Amino acid sequence: MSGREQAGTVPDGLHSLSAGARSLYLAIIQENGKPIRRNEYPAEGEPFEELIEIGLLVRDPDEAGAYAAIDPAQLSTRLSFAWQRQALDLLARAVGLPGDLGDLAEAFHSRGQEGGQIEYVRGKALINQRLHQAQADGPVEALAMQPGGPRPPEWLSSGLDFDLERLRRGATMRTIYHASTRYHQPTRDYVAQLSAAGWQYRTLDEPYTRLIIIDRRLAVIPVADDMALAAFIHDQSVIKYLAEEVFERNWSRALEFDGATTVPHQVVSRLRQTIIDLLLAGTNHRVIARRLGISERTLARHLAEMRQDHNVESLFQLGYVLGRAAQDAPE
Repeated sequence: MSGREQAGTVPDGLHSLSAGARSLYLAIIQENGKPIRRNEYPAEGEPFEELIEIGLLVRDPDEAGAYAAIDPAQLSTRLSFAWQRQALDLLARAVGLPGDLGDLAEAFHSRGQEGGQIEYVRGKALINQRLHQAQADGPVEALAMQPGGPRPPEWLSSGLDFDLERLRRGATMRTIYHASTRYHQPTRDYVAQLSAAGWQYRTLDEPYTRLIIIDRRLAVIPVADDMALAAFIHDQSVIKYLAEEVFERNWSRALEFDGATTVPHQVVSRLRQTIIDLLLAGTNHRVIARRLGISERTLARHLAEMRQDHNVESLFQLGYVLGRAAQDAPE
């Protein structure tokens, strides 16, 4: 398709001409309107195609296989008008789309709820989509228990602006993380920024199940271990139980976390006891780090400090000392 034929369509990903395409266009117009061919610029393949795509080079109707440069000012006017028209068309479609799909959306969200107030949603993408929809209007209160160690940095950064906006609107947000998140710098930075804006965080080093409660009107819990199936609970009695008997009880036992680098002594002690238990069970370092949600470097630092505390030089000696201590401990 020629540049002239494409001149009314927005080229995918096009923002501005590359330096190579600009230089090639300037070189072509030095020919004073002489038709040019691709093979005359063999080293300029991509810039040549770029000029054709935007429409600055069009096929010469009088000479087969040749191209001619056109006036950028005329092209700019034509493209500007065409793209504005496309933008208005897209805006009209965007405004009308919710109404066009309203009946389909109602049918989609009503499925699975005929037998009660628990809806089962399968697939991580769909689960996340439903969670975003539930929070689209900005919840007044959200409670969350998030096991599994540090959050992925890209996940943290992608939701930061949305989370800050919820806090600016006066929302009350509380989250329980696993204690291992205290050793993860991206999570600490994220928590520090949101804590300063009013979000409350605590950490808990004992096992617990993922739970999200939005405005005391929706609770979400996992049904499958791989998080591929979740239950969206609308029953107010069940939500009340999950909020007061599950979340609040765990919240009362958890330790405050504001993103500070200083780790409370209780967290360090409990974490190291878990490391000791796993070492005595013969678990290798990589598995220990993964189970605790910490890096192998952090695990190595804890082991080094533990060797120093027990005045031993090697992990073998540390294992021996820990094993003897476990045997000597009172029943």
